[in-house]
Amino acid sequence: MREVIFAAVIALMTVAAPACGGNTQQAPAPAPAAPPSNAPLDITLANESQIKAGDNAFEVMVMQGSQPVTDADVSVEFLMPAMPEMKMAEMKNSVALKHEADGRYTGNGNVMMAGTWDTTVMVMRGGQELGSRKLAVTAK
Repeated sequence: MREVIFAAVIALMTVAAPACGGNTQQAPAPAPAAPPSNAPLDITLANESQIKAGDNAFEVMVMQGSQPVTDADVSVEFLMPAMPEMKMAEMKNSVALKHEADGRYTGNGNVMMAGTWDTTVMVMRGGQELGSRKLAVTAK
């Protein structure tokens, strides 16, 4: 019983001390947590449905957790496999994008012909792949 009363008195003193002119400093609020470096990337090709044969403006958003990735090397790579029956060789093109703001990367590049392209958006930092997104894009 004595231990319970002693614990109650200590708890009361801890709560009452600041109100009685004791130490009134509060611990600083914790800083918002940065996303873990191993959090998956969210990579979005913004104008995916508007790509056409010829020159295009590309826009990619790169987020990790809820934070924009602003220091990466981003490219969009297009591949159309060879079509021997049509005597067409494999076609490839890569478009490097530059960071504009808040995880948005933009750049201009050429899609060589209409059709469905195997497309990969690559996100790299220091020569290491941070993430990628593969999708089929149909150029009109």
